[in-house]
Amino acid sequence: MYVRRMRREDVAQVVQIDREAFPTEWPPTNFDRELENNLAYYIVVTEKKSLPPSSGPKPVSSVESQGFLARLKLIFNPVRVEPAPGNEEPILGYAGMWIMADEAHVMSIASCQRYRRRGVGEVLLIAIIDLAVRHKARIVTLEVRVSNTTAQNLYTKYGFQKTGLRKGYYLDNKEDAIIMTTEYIGTAVFQERLRKMKESHSRQWGPVYYDIEKPGSAK
Repeated sequence: MYVRRMRREDVAQVVQIDREAFPTEWPPTNFDRELENNLAYYIVVTEKKSLPPSSGPKPVSSVESQGFLARLKLIFNPVRVEPAPGNEEPILGYAGMWIMADEAHVMSIASCQRYRRRGVGEVLLIAIIDLAVRHKARIVTLEVRVSNTTAQNLYTKYGFQKTGLRKGYYLDNKEDAIIMTTEYIGTAVFQERLRKMKESHSRQWGPVYYDIEKPGSAK
């Protein structure tokens, strides 16, 4: 997988994934506007078939460092999607967050329905946390439906804790939202846990390449 910044030409595919994942969300996200928002960071996951040997982004871990079974999985059970018309980079999922002062607020994380349970949502969460760390945020926070226990379990796995409740937060059915927040993400303990989670994800799903910074932004 290849994680990079969202581009203007990605919007049509991202809208399709967003509508598929959040069919009752209102108002829908205006991604064109979000791409102009200096507080916002939106990223996508694509399947990258080839990268320049020296100029491309660095992988989290190389294929050579994977175990034998993981390499066999990459060879015999690769993730494949059909490109959208006129687009050679089909998008598997997207995520967005705002960074305000020292807080990173996750706006949404969604993967293409056909490729859920393939590690896409998890790698998006990893990338979002990485971006928050790079931009000196102290914590990462988000809202999740009380009924979405699958997402809650993923967030808990990455150090999020339940810190509050927003009553009637979702407009479609007035469902409550659980507020989940990390501890200070700059600590050595948090960073070590994140490193181990990255390695575990890479062993299961293969190497991930990152190119997630905005032009001119601090790394």
